[in-house]
Amino acid sequence: MSITKQRQQNSYSVLAESFGYTSVMQNPRIQKVVVSTGVGKKRDKKQLELVENRLAKITGQKPATRVARLSVASFKVREGDTIGFQITLRGARMYDFIDKLIHIALPRTRDYHGISTKAIDDMGNITIGIKDHTIFPETSDEDLKDIFGLAVTVVTTASTKAEADAFFRHIGMPLAETNKK
Repeated sequence: MSITKQRQQNSYSVLAESFGYTSVMQNPRIQKVVVSTGVGKKRDKKQLELVENRLAKITGQKPATRVARLSVASFKVREGDTIGFQITLRGARMYDFIDKLIHIALPRTRDYHGISTKAIDDMGNITIGIKDHTIFPETSDEDLKDIFGLAVTVVTTASTKAEADAFFRHIGMPLAETNKK
């Protein structure tokens, strides 16, 4: 069992006092993790395959291709062009990915001081923007010319931002201390 899943199961006793839960089912849980990336103006099939293969290595699941629904001349996008990739993780893969993100990938980020609490939205979800995909150990560092960023969204059942903040801190998400601005 992953560390994150264990902490999630043990979070009821800690959060019940703070938020007045009367049932275990009121406790926040992680529903899914969505990993997505845009490919911009990459038209080359080899570059698109490279991004797709690296995302598959990072997450352990094949990404779904996202295509343009409309043609937009000012963006030079045609209907049906690949504009990004998206992966939805659930179950054991989700917990393994979160563990890898918290304990391996994020500490490898340059000048890392924690995730801002502004990343948590009002519905209790957190979105983390990662500028460099090479922080994950599965990617080969030999091809540093094709670096891309990705977004990781952790969707929870928390109903407020305060509940989500306490829940993420309890499961070990490295949130930054209160913003000084």
